Amino acid sequence: MIRVRVPLDLHAVASGGSAAFALATPLRVRDLLALAVREAIGARAPYDKFQRSVRRTLAGLAAGDFTIDVNGRHFSDAESVIVCDGTVNVRFFAARSRGAGLEFHP
Repeated sequence: MIRVRVPLDLHAVASGGSAAFALATPLRVRDLLALAVREAIGARAPYDKFQRSVRRTLAGLAAGDFTIDVNGRHFSDAESVIVCDGTVNVRFFAARSRGAGLEFHP
């Protein structure tokens, strides 16, 4: 599990909208995965390593190698949008067992 801090949606705060909307940030799953990769490899990791890791993670998601669980909701599409606030828990689940050829169904 990777705990990811979600950035505040400054556009919602600046537009003078409801305070409830200011606390919730809509993110695409791909952006959330980039935040999770940065958290996993560390803020001091070289930028090229970060970019390679994000590309490989997104390629694995697109290929169906794994799905992700964000606070109990499962996603397999990087373009899905999720509304987050504060911090979220991101978990990765392998789609298939490597040894037995069995599929995992969350």
